[in-house]
Amino acid sequence: MATAFITGAGIRIGSAVARALGRAGYDLALHANRSVQSLEALAEELRGLGRQVSLYSADLSNAQEVDALGARVRADHPALEVLVHNAGLYERVPFESITREQYRRMLAVNLDAPFFLTQALLPSLRAGAQPLVVHLGDIGGERAVSHYAHYSASKAALLMLTRALAVELAPHVRVNAVSPGTVAFPESFDTAAREAILQRIPMGREGSVEDIARVVVFLAREAPYVTGQVLAVDGGRSAQL
Repeated sequence: MATAFITGAGIRIGSAVARALGRAGYDLALHANRSVQSLEALAEELRGLGRQVSLYSADLSNAQEVDALGARVRADHPALEVLVHNAGLYERVPFESITREQYRRMLAVNLDAPFFLTQALLPSLRAGAQPLVVHLGDIGGERAVSHYAHYSASKAALLMLTRALAVELAPHVRVNAVSPGTVAFPESFDTAAREAILQRIPMGREGSVEDIARVVVFLAREAPYVTGQVLAVDGGRSAQL
């Protein structure tokens, strides 16, 4: 049975991707850090579909925990078909106020963890039949947004990592990125902020977590000749000035 490993699977996009891959027939290895209770509930739901589910917890800003996580998943799952790097940090800070610690933590979670987890799990991926790595990018990795300099830098680097690994790990391991626009507004956004953003989206609505999950399943099941690509799922927002 094919297995997919998803980081940050306890909530939002990560949980939607887990459900979609579970419904598509994948067994699941799921990671969370702060959302362990939600992850356990999700695991029970997926086991109800007949899926095998294993759970992992780690702080992806800590290099030692990342290494330990990679070793555990590799030992438990000698073959992986899908690796989804969904876990990420997102915070609004004026550029002049970003501390070295905030910068370090942002890049550790959003860039270093995907880099070194893929490296650790490469033997398992190479043992898969048609292995796929998916990075969760962001429109902010290609379009500048004020007050998110460290976040945007981390996502821009992740998109280049997508292309670099697609070239180096071909032909057996495919690597792509899914780049959401506005998906499931943060709770901190008030009505005025939400309306201002919606006015800049040609499709006139925010995306859903299921919109992202469907694209991940498409890449895994229906796109064996697609690698090194960044698929924007943003309602057309990145297509206009």
